[in-house]
Amino acid sequence: MLECEVSKQITTPLIGPAFPRGPYKFHNREYLNIIYRTDLEVLRKIVPEPLELVEPYVKFEMMAMPDTTGLGSYTECGQAIPVKFNGVEGDYLHMMYLDNEPAIAVGRESSAYPKKLGKPKLFVDSDTLVGTLKYGKLPVATATMGYKHSQLDLKEAYNQIARPNFMLKIIQGYDGKPRICELIRAENTDIKIHGAWTGCARLQLFSHALAPLADLPVLEVVSASHILTDLTLGIPHIVYDYLSKN
Repeated sequence: MLECEVSKQITTPLIGPAFPRGPYKFHNREYLNIIYRTDLEVLRKIVPEPLELVEPYVKFEMMAMPDTTGLGSYTECGQAIPVKFNGVEGDYLHMMYLDNEPAIAVGRESSAYPKKLGKPKLFVDSDTLVGTLKYGKLPVATATMGYKHSQLDLKEAYNQIARPNFMLKIIQGYDGKPRICELIRAENTDIKIHGAWTGCARLQLFSHALAPLADLPVLEVVSASHILTDLTLGIPHIVYDYLSKN
């Protein structure tokens, strides 16, 4: 392969790359979102400056993505924390677990999504929408919500999906020192809401050393939503460079 050709590649291995080029479009992406109140002091230790906390809340997200261009079918879940940056409200993505290697690779390499391998599932059990996460063989989270009990305003659903996401991009150099340390912003585009519902919900988190969702304890469930949508993953961009301050 010529030198000029090498520089045009997006990832390794060069033959059989870990993921294809985007854009990454999602059809019938299904969300179970549960917002809960947690310990404010714990949040303060987790959320990096210059992000500002809005409320002592966490959003537990469960997403089933059966039709994703270039990445196929997979399920993902994690925690997002409501924050502000320069007066703009959004969500700081704290941790994410999913069952698709290309989606993990592209999320970490081409953006800054904090993705790790896990075993999430979203399914309907009789009259209940259920989201579960296992890390290895052990349970980490169980979320339940009444299935389509009440309609959710479509504008509210759109606003939930359209909120900016903030993430940390951290890569060390070969000398062990930070090479990249940035705050990244990205947001979904081409959003089309097919349906949205709300209802009663509960969330259980189980302690795990390597999947520590329970470090942000559930003190009170505030709200829940079940949303079906199409969208395109937005292009990330840098909003803050930590190394430029050193």
